[in-house]
Amino acid sequence: MKNKILIGAFIFITGISSAFANDNREEVNSKIIRSFQKEFAGAQNAQWVTTKDFVKVTFTLNEQVVYAYYDQNGSLLGVTRNILSGQLPINLLTDFKKNYSSYWITDLFEMAGNGENLYYLSLEDGDHKVVLKSNGTNGWDVYRKDKK
Repeated sequence: MKNKILIGAFIFITGISSAFANDNREEVNSKIIRSFQKEFAGAQNAQWVTTKDFVKVTFTLNEQVVYAYYDQNGSLLGVTRNILSGQLPINLLTDFKKNYSSYWITDLFEMAGNGENLYYLSLEDGDHKVVLKSNGTNGWDVYRKDKK
């Protein structure tokens, strides 16, 4: 009896959540959808957000959450993914440890677009919030620095 109630509740909740889930796919240009399907074959759990300037799709690929950005013509603008510091190129990791050892990492992501990969590293210490942008694979430039 308990199993039937639990199964019924699960089916009910799944049905309700599916009914209210809206991935905005009907609002997305068909060119963008075709481009996405071509570039990211095997992507799962796509969720779409449309703005006036671009379309963002959040999806899972190879068990990792990835974000892709498209213009309204279906051209891929860029792709980002969150990474761990150990996934940085060794020169960037070494430069970070040498010059920013008193900071802790609050965010780190890789951005691929226009044939290059850039890295953005958000850091904090007791007094400042700093965002660094990679300058190739050799080091970091301060993108933004704010007092807390």
